[in-house]
Amino acid sequence: MNGGPFAIITPYYKETPEILRRCVDSVKQQSVPADHFLISDGYPQDWLDGVGLRHLRLGTAHNDFGNTPHGLGPLLAISEGYKAIGFLDGDNWYDPDHVEQCCAAANSIEGARPDLIVAKRRIRLPDGALANVEEANHIDTNCYWLPEGAFPVAHHWLTMVPQVVSAGDRVFYRVVKERLLRIHYTKSETVNYVGNYQSFYRVLGKTPPPDAKPSINLRPIFDWILSLDNDRRRIANQRCRIDLLAWVRDYRSLPQVGRNEPCPCGSGRKYKSCHGAY
Repeated sequence: MNGGPFAIITPYYKETPEILRRCVDSVKQQSVPADHFLISDGYPQDWLDGVGLRHLRLGTAHNDFGNTPHGLGPLLAISEGYKAIGFLDGDNWYDPDHVEQCCAAANSIEGARPDLIVAKRRIRLPDGALANVEEANHIDTNCYWLPEGAFPVAHHWLTMVPQVVSAGDRVFYRVVKERLLRIHYTKSETVNYVGNYQSFYRVLGKTPPPDAKPSINLRPIFDWILSLDNDRRRIANQRCRIDLLAWVRDYRSLPQVGRNEPCPCGSGRKYKSCHGAY
């Protein structure tokens, strides 16, 4: 990557102006500048028109966990000549050196530049408390930095079938793995990810509040995949650009643990209620 311009894509939904301003300010404060695209998924906020960024209004909520703006934003940036693209959801924020670290990682290997950069993240509760938890073999959307070598996979946010969109970042990671893209990581955490998930509270020994969300349940997705006949599965594979059956098999092969122990996938559920059910 020989330099910018760089684009940051932020889908937003019903975040408060205060939360969105934190996101917007974190991009403005980058040590290496990037243009910021905010894409409303159904609930546009007019104040964003006057703060020096690109504000796109999709006009309706797509109910696909942000996949539509995650896909449309990069395609627009690619068509306008941007050289690398990052993602930042409206409720999260960057450290000031996020773009700088991504650029450094992209230029750190002589003769074999990475196709994809992964920024490290801190997981935080809504009150700002740090939760020291990560899921193995998973990359959150906010951590992706796409140089030109990853541009050919950017549209897969849009083409995956609706039955898998709740696990869209996991599907995208499978696309990256199956396309054998060269991945390199930043040196330290620069993404502040806010999650109101029950498992995050439990890691800290806290009782989850009533509005805390359960971890994403992959079982209905896998049950759907296993129910498909060969022709429907072929179409679904083509739209997702992955081997869906291989995805199921890989989760089945996770290390075996006691049925009442935490599932090794990081969901926070007992193994018998998660991947041990397969």
